[in-house]
Amino acid sequence: MTAAQKALAVHLLTATGAVWAILAMLEAVQEDWNMMFLWLVVALFVDGIDGPLARRYDVKKNAPVFDGVLMDLVIDYLTYVFVPAYALFRSGLMDGWTGWFGIIIITFTSALYFSDTRMKTKDNSFSGFPGCWNMVVLALFAWQPNFWVIVVLVTILAVAMFLPVKFVHPVRTERWRAVTLPMALLWVVFAGWAAWVSFHPESWAQWGLTITSLYLLGAGAMQQLVYGKEG
Repeated sequence: MTAAQKALAVHLLTATGAVWAILAMLEAVQEDWNMMFLWLVVALFVDGIDGPLARRYDVKKNAPVFDGVLMDLVIDYLTYVFVPAYALFRSGLMDGWTGWFGIIIITFTSALYFSDTRMKTKDNSFSGFPGCWNMVVLALFAWQPNFWVIVVLVTILAVAMFLPVKFVHPVRTERWRAVTLPMALLWVVFAGWAAWVSFHPESWAQWGLTITSLYLLGAGAMQQLVYGKEG
């Protein structure tokens, strides 16, 4: 394959995210949450590998007719925000007015964040919570907390999008990557496992999700505490 063909193949891989998004949405409409999350996990896996491939094959130079960054943002909004927000609302985890509060605050703040030119830090981490609501909602399905806990968590994370708190990128943040990348891969495994067993409360996937989620949420802030604001 030529360099142009390889770069085009990366764009085509990224574009499959839209397919996984609509498949997840169709399952969500039918309230088949297990299959919905399995499709979202597939989308998350594709999103994790297409970036390194895009840089390796230099898609900006070899396939410039498509804007991979723009495509990625559109698909990320669907799979990270739109479908999970609908699931949170439709599932009843946030009932009554809290459901409306959840979908409004999640979709509104995420639209602002995804267009924020300051979202990346110098070390390729995220400045503020990066709108990974797919991961949050999946964990909520697994844990099934009280709706007030969910309201507080959603509010805190929505505000955290615009605070100078760092969140690591599993692939691009070099510091602690030897730990962060395996943690992210384990999260994907535990997420798929939890969905496969219908979020059974006695599954070991629950513990795996808890440990990996806490690490991925807090690693960036911990780096700031240890190494300073620019660390």
